[in-house]
Amino acid sequence: MTDQVDVFRALHLGRAQGDPLVLPGPWDAASARVFVEAGFPALATPSAGVAASLGYEDGSVPADEMFAAVARITRAVDVPVSADIERGYGLAPKEIVERLLEAGAVGCNLEDSADGALKDPREQADFLAEFVSAAAGRLFLNARVDTFLHGEKDPERAIERAALYVAAGADCVYPILAPAAVLPLLRSGIQGPLNIGARLDGKGPSLAELGELGATRITFGPGLQRWATLALQGMAEHLKK
Repeated sequence: MTDQVDVFRALHLGRAQGDPLVLPGPWDAASARVFVEAGFPALATPSAGVAASLGYEDGSVPADEMFAAVARITRAVDVPVSADIERGYGLAPKEIVERLLEAGAVGCNLEDSADGALKDPREQADFLAEFVSAAAGRLFLNARVDTFLHGEKDPERAIERAALYVAAGADCVYPILAPAAVLPLLRSGIQGPLNIGARLDGKGPSLAELGELGATRITFGPGLQRWATLALQGMAEHLKK
């Protein structure tokens, strides 16, 4: 597992501008195998996509079911898999670390909002620092910054939170829903790798353009699972003809 974490960490480092790490988001073992067979070197599960595959609304999956789903995905492939575990399901940092390692994950996302509101950034930084200490280098932490998600348009607020999380030991920062126009400012103000979410409807920048704007790595949230569902709906309609 340590070797896979090292591989995953190395994938984020020294990347040329315009060549971001693209991490598809599998929602089950079958989708994970598809992405690996296509040549992707690592994967990052989306909590909403996994929730849909398990029959839950986003944010409603019990911890045991989410970690079990992650374990099924990691067992199915031989590349590093990072897991979106939302806010950590109310677990203590040490227990989160143990559950992730048991599931075979090399890292995780942790959100900095709860119950529809942003958490105090210093309290979140303390929580992340506890996680990093317990992980002892065995996991890659992607710290999500939810300012844009909650309507805060000033990128400086995201940069301030990111600085606290990087100081706490986060390996990467994910300002979810950050507009493309502010990515260069975020890139200049945030140390270390920067995770940016990409759209799949063709209305946003391309993956290479996001890299040019500052993205170190690109994820898709539940976009790929929803795209696959649309394709399946089309097949279902065809069967009725």
